[in-house]
Amino acid sequence: MNSERSTDPARPARRRLLQGTAAALALAPLGVLAQAPSPSRTLRIGHQKGYLSLLKGRGTLETRLAPLGVAVRWIEFTAGPVQLEALNVGSIDFGDVGEAPPIFAQAAGAPLAYVAATVPRPATEAVLVPSGSALRTVADLRGRRIALNKGSNVHYFLVKLLEKHGLGYADVEVVFLPPADARAAFERGAVDAWVIWDPFLGSAQHALGARILADAEGVANNRGYYFSSRDYVQRHADVLRLVVEEIGAVDRWAASHRDAFATELATLWGAPRPATDRVVARWRFGTVPVTRAILAEQQGIADTFLALRLIPRRIDILDAAAPGLA
Repeated sequence: MNSERSTDPARPARRRLLQGTAAALALAPLGVLAQAPSPSRTLRIGHQKGYLSLLKGRGTLETRLAPLGVAVRWIEFTAGPVQLEALNVGSIDFGDVGEAPPIFAQAAGAPLAYVAATVPRPATEAVLVPSGSALRTVADLRGRRIALNKGSNVHYFLVKLLEKHGLGYADVEVVFLPPADARAAFERGAVDAWVIWDPFLGSAQHALGARILADAEGVANNRGYYFSSRDYVQRHADVLRLVVEEIGAVDRWAASHRDAFATELATLWGAPRPATDRVVARWRFGTVPVTRAILAEQQGIADTFLALRLIPRRIDILDAAAPGLA
Protein backbone atom coordinates (compact mmCIF):
# COMPACT_ATOMS: atom_id res chain seq x y z
CA MET A 1 0.00 0.00 0.00
CA ASN A 2 2.79 2.41 0.94
CA SER A 3 4.70 1.59 -2.24
CA GLU A 4 1.51 2.15 -4.28
CA ARG A 5 1.04 5.62 -2.83
CA SER A 6 4.66 6.48 -3.58
CA THR A 7 4.50 5.28 -7.18
CA ASP A 8 1.20 7.08 -8.07
CA PRO A 9 1.92 10.86 -8.00
CA ALA A 10 -1.66 11.68 -9.22
CA ARG A 11 -3.34 10.02 -6.23
CA PRO A 12 -3.11 13.02 -3.81
CA ALA A 13 -4.65 15.27 -6.46
CA ARG A 14 -7.48 12.84 -7.04
CA ARG A 15 -8.10 12.61 -3.28
CA ARG A 16 -8.32 16.38 -3.01
CA LEU A 17 -10.70 16.51 -5.98
CA LEU A 18 -13.01 13.86 -4.46
CA GLN A 19 -12.97 15.58 -1.10
CA GLY A 20 -13.88 18.91 -2.71
CA THR A 21 -16.67 17.32 -4.72
CA ALA A 22 -18.11 15.63 -1.64
CA ALA A 23 -18.09 18.89 0.26
CA ALA A 24 -19.81 20.69 -2.59
CA LEU A 25 -22.51 18.02 -2.81
CA ALA A 26 -23.09 18.18 0.93
CA LEU A 27 -23.76 21.91 0.68
CA ALA A 28 -25.85 21.80 -2.50
CA PRO A 29 -29.65 22.21 -2.28
CA LEU A 30 -31.72 19.16 -3.11
CA GLY A 31 -33.19 20.95 -6.14
CA VAL A 32 -29.71 21.27 -7.65
CA LEU A 33 -29.02 17.56 -7.14
CA ALA A 34 -32.27 16.81 -8.98
CA GLN A 35 -31.10 19.15 -11.77
CA ALA A 36 -34.14 21.41 -11.38
CA PRO A 37 -33.39 25.02 -12.33
CA SER A 38 -33.16 27.51 -9.51
CA PRO A 39 -35.86 30.21 -9.77
CA SER A 40 -34.75 32.78 -12.31
CA ARG A 41 -38.17 34.40 -12.80
CA THR A 42 -40.99 35.39 -10.46
CA LEU A 43 -44.73 35.48 -10.99
CA ARG A 44 -46.51 37.70 -8.47
CA ILE A 45 -50.21 36.86 -8.38
CA GLY A 46 -52.80 39.16 -6.89
CA HIS A 47 -55.95 37.34 -5.83
CA GLN A 48 -59.26 37.91 -4.11
CA LYS A 49 -61.22 35.24 -2.31
CA GLY A 50 -62.15 33.20 -5.35
CA TYR A 51 -60.78 30.88 -8.03
CA LEU A 52 -57.19 32.02 -7.69
CA SER A 53 -57.34 31.38 -3.95
CA LEU A 54 -58.46 27.82 -4.69
CA LEU A 55 -55.57 27.45 -7.12
CA LYS A 56 -53.16 28.75 -4.49
CA GLY A 57 -54.35 26.15 -1.99
CA ARG A 58 -53.74 23.29 -4.39
CA GLY A 59 -50.08 24.08 -5.12
CA THR A 60 -50.35 22.71 -8.65
CA LEU A 61 -49.26 25.94 -10.30
CA GLU A 62 -45.94 25.91 -8.45
CA THR A 63 -45.38 22.35 -9.64
CA ARG A 64 -46.08 23.29 -13.26
CA LEU A 65 -43.85 26.36 -13.18
CA ALA A 66 -40.87 24.89 -11.32
CA PRO A 67 -39.31 23.32 -14.47
CA LEU A 68 -39.38 26.78 -16.06
CA GLY A 69 -37.45 28.22 -13.12
CA VAL A 70 -40.41 30.34 -12.03
CA ALA A 71 -41.13 31.15 -8.38
CA VAL A 72 -44.71 32.12 -7.44
CA ARG A 73 -45.68 34.77 -4.89
CA TRP A 74 -49.30 35.20 -3.81
CA ILE A 75 -50.66 38.54 -2.61
CA GLU A 76 -54.26 38.80 -1.38
CA PHE A 77 -56.43 41.84 -2.08
CA THR A 78 -59.91 42.86 -1.00
CA ALA A 79 -61.10 44.11 -4.40
CA GLY A 80 -60.28 44.27 -8.09
CA PRO A 81 -59.49 48.00 -8.32
CA VAL A 82 -56.78 47.65 -5.67
CA GLN A 83 -55.23 44.80 -7.65
CA LEU A 84 -55.11 46.96 -10.76
CA GLU A 85 -53.49 49.78 -8.81
CA ALA A 86 -50.84 47.26 -7.74
CA LEU A 87 -50.34 46.27 -11.38
CA ASN A 88 -49.98 49.92 -12.37
CA VAL A 89 -47.15 50.48 -9.88
CA GLY A 90 -45.44 47.19 -10.77
CA SER A 91 -46.27 45.25 -7.57
CA ILE A 92 -48.03 42.28 -9.21
CA ASP A 93 -47.90 40.52 -12.57
CA PHE A 94 -51.26 38.75 -12.74
CA GLY A 95 -54.71 38.94 -11.18
CA ASP A 96 -58.46 38.47 -11.52
CA VAL A 97 -61.13 41.12 -11.74
CA GLY A 98 -64.67 41.86 -12.88
CA GLU A 99 -65.76 43.80 -15.96
CA ALA A 100 -65.64 47.36 -14.70
CA PRO A 101 -62.31 47.87 -12.87
CA PRO A 102 -60.07 47.28 -15.92
CA ILE A 103 -61.94 50.01 -17.78
CA PHE A 104 -61.15 52.56 -15.09
CA ALA A 105 -57.57 51.31 -14.90
CA GLN A 106 -57.08 51.66 -18.65
CA ALA A 107 -58.62 55.14 -18.58
CA ALA A 108 -56.07 56.02 -15.89
CA GLY A 109 -53.19 54.80 -18.07
CA ALA A 110 -52.47 51.42 -16.47
CA PRO A 111 -50.45 49.11 -18.78
CA LEU A 112 -52.85 46.19 -18.44
CA ALA A 113 -53.46 43.37 -20.88
CA TYR A 114 -56.44 41.02 -20.91
CA VAL A 115 -55.09 37.45 -20.67
CA ALA A 116 -58.23 35.31 -20.36
CA ALA A 117 -61.93 35.58 -19.56
CA THR A 118 -64.58 33.55 -17.82
CA VAL A 119 -67.72 32.39 -19.56
CA PRO A 120 -70.71 34.72 -19.02
CA ARG A 121 -72.27 34.54 -15.55
CA PRO A 122 -75.34 36.81 -15.81
CA ALA A 123 -77.31 35.07 -13.07
CA THR A 124 -74.70 36.04 -10.47
CA GLU A 125 -75.74 39.72 -10.40
CA ALA A 126 -79.26 40.96 -9.78
CA VAL A 127 -81.63 43.63 -8.50
CA LEU A 128 -82.79 42.66 -5.01
CA VAL A 129 -85.90 43.87 -3.21
CA PRO A 130 -87.16 43.02 0.30
CA SER A 131 -89.31 39.90 0.48
CA GLY A 132 -92.43 41.95 1.22
CA SER A 133 -91.79 44.65 -1.35
CA ALA A 134 -94.64 45.75 -3.63
CA LEU A 135 -92.16 46.04 -6.51
CA ARG A 136 -92.81 43.20 -8.97
CA THR A 137 -91.40 44.36 -12.31
CA VAL A 138 -88.50 46.47 -13.52
CA ALA A 139 -91.00 49.14 -14.56
CA ASP A 140 -91.95 49.44 -10.87
CA LEU A 141 -88.48 50.86 -10.18
CA ARG A 142 -89.45 54.25 -11.61
CA GLY A 143 -88.85 56.93 -8.99
CA ARG A 144 -87.34 54.44 -6.52
CA ARG A 145 -84.08 54.64 -4.57
CA ILE A 146 -81.61 52.00 -5.74
CA ALA A 147 -78.31 51.26 -4.03
CA LEU A 148 -75.26 50.11 -5.98
CA ASN A 149 -71.49 50.30 -6.03
CA LYS A 150 -70.49 53.21 -8.29
CA GLY A 151 -68.61 52.26 -11.44
CA SER A 152 -69.00 48.54 -10.86
CA ASN A 153 -70.30 45.77 -13.11
CA VAL A 154 -73.78 46.21 -11.60
CA HIS A 155 -73.73 49.91 -12.46
CA TYR A 156 -73.57 48.98 -16.14
CA PHE A 157 -76.13 46.22 -15.62
CA LEU A 158 -78.68 48.63 -14.12
CA VAL A 159 -78.30 51.11 -16.99
CA LYS A 160 -78.93 48.38 -19.58
CA LEU A 161 -81.74 46.80 -17.56
CA LEU A 162 -83.60 50.11 -17.38
CA GLU A 163 -83.10 50.65 -21.12
CA LYS A 164 -84.49 47.20 -21.89
CA HIS A 165 -87.66 47.99 -19.97
CA GLY A 166 -88.23 51.46 -21.39
CA LEU A 167 -86.80 53.44 -18.50
CA GLY A 168 -83.98 55.96 -18.47
CA TYR A 169 -81.18 56.24 -15.94
CA ALA A 170 -82.74 59.50 -14.74
CA ASP A 171 -86.02 57.70 -13.98
CA VAL A 172 -84.57 56.21 -10.79
CA GLU A 173 -82.64 57.65 -7.86
CA VAL A 174 -79.29 55.90 -7.65
CA VAL A 175 -77.58 55.84 -4.26
CA PHE A 176 -73.88 55.04 -4.45
CA LEU A 177 -72.84 52.73 -1.62
CA PRO A 178 -70.21 49.98 -1.28
CA PRO A 179 -71.64 46.49 -0.60
CA ALA A 180 -71.48 46.55 3.21
CA ASP A 181 -73.11 49.99 3.46
CA ALA A 182 -75.65 49.11 0.77
CA ARG A 183 -76.71 46.03 2.69
CA ALA A 184 -77.19 48.07 5.86
CA ALA A 185 -79.31 50.61 3.96
CA PHE A 186 -81.29 47.80 2.35
CA GLU A 187 -81.98 46.15 5.72
CA ARG A 188 -83.27 49.32 7.36
CA GLY A 189 -85.43 50.27 4.36
CA ALA A 190 -83.43 53.36 3.40
CA VAL A 191 -83.41 52.16 -0.22
CA ASP A 192 -86.07 50.34 -2.22
CA ALA A 193 -83.74 48.02 -4.12
CA TRP A 194 -80.11 46.93 -4.19
CA VAL A 195 -78.16 45.90 -7.29
CA ILE A 196 -75.46 43.47 -6.22
CA TRP A 197 -73.37 40.46 -7.21
CA ASP A 198 -72.42 37.15 -5.63
CA PRO A 199 -71.46 36.25 -2.95
CA PHE A 200 -73.26 39.30 -1.46
CA LEU A 201 -76.31 38.37 -3.50
CA GLY A 202 -76.51 34.83 -2.15
CA SER A 203 -75.86 36.02 1.38
CA ALA A 204 -78.70 38.56 1.26
CA GLN A 205 -81.08 35.96 -0.14
CA HIS A 206 -80.18 33.52 2.62
CA ALA A 207 -79.94 35.87 5.61
CA LEU A 208 -82.55 38.50 4.70
CA GLY A 209 -84.97 36.56 2.55
CA ALA A 210 -84.40 39.14 -0.19
CA ARG A 211 -86.15 38.54 -3.50
CA ILE A 212 -84.61 38.83 -6.98
CA LEU A 213 -86.56 41.31 -9.08
CA ALA A 214 -84.37 40.76 -12.16
CA ASP A 215 -80.97 39.30 -12.89
CA ALA A 216 -78.66 40.05 -15.82
CA GLU A 217 -79.83 37.24 -18.11
CA GLY A 218 -80.33 38.79 -21.54
CA VAL A 219 -78.95 42.12 -20.34
CA ALA A 220 -75.25 41.81 -19.45
CA ASN A 221 -72.79 38.93 -19.65
CA ASN A 222 -71.04 39.66 -16.36
CA ARG A 223 -67.72 38.02 -17.17
CA GLY A 224 -64.65 37.88 -15.01
CA TYR A 225 -61.20 38.63 -16.44
CA TYR A 226 -57.63 37.57 -15.81
CA PHE A 227 -55.10 40.28 -16.52
CA SER A 228 -51.39 40.97 -16.64
CA SER A 229 -49.18 43.85 -17.75
CA ARG A 230 -48.32 44.32 -21.40
CA ASP A 231 -44.63 43.96 -20.56
CA TYR A 232 -45.11 40.68 -18.67
CA VAL A 233 -47.23 39.25 -21.47
CA GLN A 234 -44.51 40.00 -24.00
CA ARG A 235 -41.67 38.55 -21.91
CA HIS A 236 -43.37 35.61 -20.18
CA ALA A 237 -46.11 34.26 -22.42
CA ASP A 238 -45.05 30.70 -21.55
CA VAL A 239 -45.70 31.35 -17.86
CA LEU A 240 -49.11 32.88 -18.42
CA ARG A 241 -50.16 30.01 -20.67
CA LEU A 242 -49.57 27.54 -17.84
CA VAL A 243 -51.40 29.75 -15.35
CA VAL A 244 -54.50 29.83 -17.56
CA GLU A 245 -54.29 26.05 -18.02
CA GLU A 246 -54.27 25.55 -14.26
CA ILE A 247 -57.22 27.90 -13.79
CA GLY A 248 -59.04 25.82 -16.37
CA ALA A 249 -58.25 22.70 -14.34
CA VAL A 250 -59.91 24.28 -11.28
CA ASP A 251 -62.91 25.08 -13.48
CA ARG A 252 -63.26 21.49 -14.61
CA TRP A 253 -62.90 20.17 -11.07
CA ALA A 254 -65.52 22.60 -9.71
CA ALA A 255 -67.99 21.78 -12.49
CA SER A 256 -67.87 18.07 -11.65
CA HIS A 257 -67.61 18.48 -7.85
CA ARG A 258 -70.18 21.17 -7.09
CA ASP A 259 -70.76 20.00 -3.53
CA ALA A 260 -67.06 20.11 -2.65
CA PHE A 261 -66.75 23.43 -4.50
CA ALA A 262 -69.54 24.92 -2.38
CA THR A 263 -67.83 23.67 0.76
CA GLU A 264 -64.54 25.31 -0.23
CA LEU A 265 -66.27 28.58 -1.05
CA ALA A 266 -68.12 28.57 2.28
CA THR A 267 -64.78 28.23 4.09
CA LEU A 268 -63.07 30.80 1.88
CA TRP A 269 -65.82 33.41 2.27
CA GLY A 270 -66.76 32.56 5.85
CA ALA A 271 -70.34 32.20 4.60
CA PRO A 272 -73.14 29.81 5.58
CA ARG A 273 -73.25 26.78 3.35
CA PRO A 274 -76.85 27.46 2.17
CA ALA A 275 -75.69 30.85 0.85
CA THR A 276 -72.82 29.34 -1.13
CA ASP A 277 -75.16 26.64 -2.42
CA ARG A 278 -77.21 29.40 -4.05
CA VAL A 279 -74.08 30.84 -5.64
CA VAL A 280 -72.88 27.52 -7.01
CA ALA A 281 -76.34 26.64 -8.34
CA ARG A 282 -76.24 29.62 -10.73
CA TRP A 283 -72.49 29.53 -11.44
CA ARG A 284 -71.27 28.81 -14.97
CA PHE A 285 -67.88 27.20 -15.34
CA GLY A 286 -65.26 27.87 -17.98
CA THR A 287 -62.18 29.92 -18.83
CA VAL A 288 -61.87 31.09 -22.42
CA PRO A 289 -59.38 33.02 -24.59
CA VAL A 290 -59.99 36.73 -24.99
CA THR A 291 -61.37 37.48 -28.46
CA ARG A 292 -62.30 40.63 -30.33
CA ALA A 293 -65.95 39.83 -29.66
CA ILE A 294 -65.32 39.65 -25.91
CA LEU A 295 -63.39 42.92 -25.94
CA ALA A 296 -66.27 44.47 -27.88
CA GLU A 297 -68.41 43.72 -24.81
CA GLN A 298 -65.90 45.63 -22.72
CA GLN A 299 -65.96 48.50 -25.21
CA GLY A 300 -69.72 48.75 -24.76
CA ILE A 301 -69.28 49.05 -21.01
CA ALA A 302 -66.53 51.65 -21.42
CA ASP A 303 -68.68 53.74 -23.77
CA THR A 304 -71.58 53.56 -21.30
CA PHE A 305 -69.33 54.76 -18.48
CA LEU A 306 -68.10 57.59 -20.69
CA ALA A 307 -71.70 58.66 -21.33
CA LEU A 308 -72.28 58.64 -17.57
CA ARG A 309 -69.08 60.69 -17.16
CA LEU A 310 -67.57 58.01 -14.97
CA ILE A 311 -64.35 57.95 -17.02
CA PRO A 312 -62.64 61.13 -18.28
CA ARG A 313 -62.00 60.10 -21.89
CA ARG A 314 -62.89 57.53 -24.48
CA ILE A 315 -60.63 54.49 -24.44
CA ASP A 316 -60.02 51.82 -27.06
CA ILE A 317 -60.23 48.46 -25.31
CA LEU A 318 -58.19 46.86 -28.10
CA ASP A 319 -55.20 48.79 -26.78
CA ALA A 320 -55.28 46.36 -23.84
CA ALA A 321 -55.44 43.24 -26.03
CA ALA A 322 -52.69 40.69 -25.53
CA PRO A 323 -50.71 39.52 -28.60
CA GLY A 324 -52.38 36.78 -30.64
CA LEU A 325 -55.92 38.11 -30.23
CA ALA A 326 -58.45 36.04 -32.18
